[in-house]
Amino acid sequence: MQAGPPPLHPEHIVSWYLLCWRAVIVNGPRRFVPQTIYQPYSQGDRERYVALATLLPPIIFYSENSAEWGLPIRDLLSRQPSRLRHGGDPAFTSAGPSVSIRVQWPGYAPCHKQIATRDYSTQRRPITKAKLAKLVAKCINRFMKQMRQQPMHLDADRRWKVGNGPSQIKVDDIILVSLHHVSQGSWQPQLRLSRPLA
Repeated sequence: MQAGPPPLHPEHIVSWYLLCWRAVIVNGPRRFVPQTIYQPYSQGDRERYVALATLLPPIIFYSENSAEWGLPIRDLLSRQPSRLRHGGDPAFTSAGPSVSIRVQWPGYAPCHKQIATRDYSTQRRPITKAKLAKLVAKCINRFMKQMRQQPMHLDADRRWKVGNGPSQIKVDDIILVSLHHVSQGSWQPQLRLSRPLA
């Protein structure tokens, strides 16, 4: 379980930690992937793209047929229609032509992937929440495939090892709960395990 934030943190960081406590969970443990929150490398960029930026509230993914927050990555990757509540709503009220999806999995190098915020029709409408959830699920799947071949950092908690072994974490173990605006142009998913940590 992630610890609560120290006081006086920026609002987007408080929202990140509070979600771990407020999320409605029906099945499985309250075990979120303990990611560090992405922030730009330089002090100037942190000022420009975080402190002075207008960061939007988190996008929470609700299941259509359950009170539970979040949907399994494997369901979002399937060809079946998404069970996401309000999946046809626009995902972004304001965003550039693309955003970066950031994954900061413990024990591995940070990873990011650009996704388009508008569809490819002539109207160039904002993508729907269902489309966004599927794109984020693809980012997570791609990340986990890449990390299966990578060693963890030497001081990493081996319980968070990504792989195909019996105690290692697979994409089928992951639930996408929410997506958080962590800097201008960057969003980071909150991920939960569907099973106890080995």
